[in-house]
Amino acid sequence: MLIYKILRAPEWAEFQASGRTNGAPVDLADGFIHFSTADQAQETAAKHFAGASDLVLVAFEADTMGDALKWEVSRGGALFPHLFRELTLSEVQWHRPLPLKEDGHDFPEDMV
Repeated sequence: MLIYKILRAPEWAEFQASGRTNGAPVDLADGFIHFSTADQAQETAAKHFAGASDLVLVAFEADTMGDALKWEVSRGGALFPHLFRELTLSEVQWHRPLPLKEDGHDFPEDMV
């Protein structure tokens, strides 16, 4: 199962340069890296990245993250994937720009 991380372009560039990350400022503050499922990603973008035009959508395989990936109750009682360790660039399955349209962000149709 793929899970998704939305990063601002500078965060993505830093991740690519260093090969590892502990996440965005919100992740550092919360002590874990926030992810969303395909069904949750659009609402995450609307809630936390409204109006942002410099975003990158990054996909990861949840099944390979081991015991450090926990599914915890969050927004609306839904289970969200949270990673309690550093994330490495080698774990990236794919990444794509997440352009901003008039009615929100333009997510890839083939997100699964």
